Amino acid sequence: MITSLEDVWIGNMYRPPSEAYSLILQVTVGCSHNKCTFCDMYKDKKFFIKPIEQIKKEIDYFRKKVKYAERIFLADGDAMIIPTERLLEILAYIKEVFPECKRISSYATHKSIEVKTDEELKKIREGGISLLYIGLESGDDRVLEKINKGVSVAEHAALCKKAKKAGFLLSVTFIVGVLGKKDWTDHAVNTGKLISEIEPDYVGILTLRLKEGTKMYDEYLKGEFQKADGIEIVKETEKIIENINVKNPVVFRANHASNYLDLGGTLPQDKEKLLSEIKNALEKNNIYYKKYREL
Repeated sequence: MITSLEDVWIGNMYRPPSEAYSLILQVTVGCSHNKCTFCDMYKDKKFFIKPIEQIKKEIDYFRKKVKYAERIFLADGDAMIIPTERLLEILAYIKEVFPECKRISSYATHKSIEVKTDEELKKIREGGISLLYIGLESGDDRVLEKINKGVSVAEHAALCKKAKKAGFLLSVTFIVGVLGKKDWTDHAVNTGKLISEIEPDYVGILTLRLKEGTKMYDEYLKGEFQKADGIEIVKETEKIIENINVKNPVVFRANHASNYLDLGGTLPQDKEKLLSEIKNALEKNNIYYKKYREL
């Protein structure tokens, strides 16, 4: 019997900032990849898919607790990895129990998109998931290899296009500072080029935060990794924007708690505005360290 959230959510829960007011259904536990050197989000969890009957019980539990749920986010790190027929059954039950729901979203990994056919992706889109969040991290193969992402830039581009072809909205994230004080030029330039190629609906730029228990944190303690400072981070962001050339609207955000300079706009029309804001901040040395920023 489910009596509280402790009976529903296993471990710490994570969701994108834009899902702050969404109902979170944990249909998988952990991340199907869970090997990235910078990420600690699911290190304490062994990945598995919750049984369908358990998921339905949890949906029923939330229906009793929540009067209205316009948006629902499927956690943990990769709900899209669930076999298609089972995922469609979950989506159908959500629609039945929460008829007012207008948007269902999920994290996705390259694996979960790769293993599904075009037809399967279309069925999932028609079944209710409309928005996928994908952590691309970098548009440079050497960076992806260094952080153990398990995928190449070309593969990422192809899989993002595959998802867009099926009708999904895409929200992708990249990380600045991931190389620390090492030359980040190729990372920034190629990240801008990848964004230009796939033209996602939303782009988020995050700043690396070193987390205890990760390989990258261990490298930092050994002196093998040196953190970039705020000015370097902002210049890296500037270089990414300089190399974004899109025709269709892309909402751009660098206003996460990890970022040194809050930026927001829609490309291509706001490109010069964003670059001007960065230039002014650098000239005035108006780069600040948020008090609540983690290491």
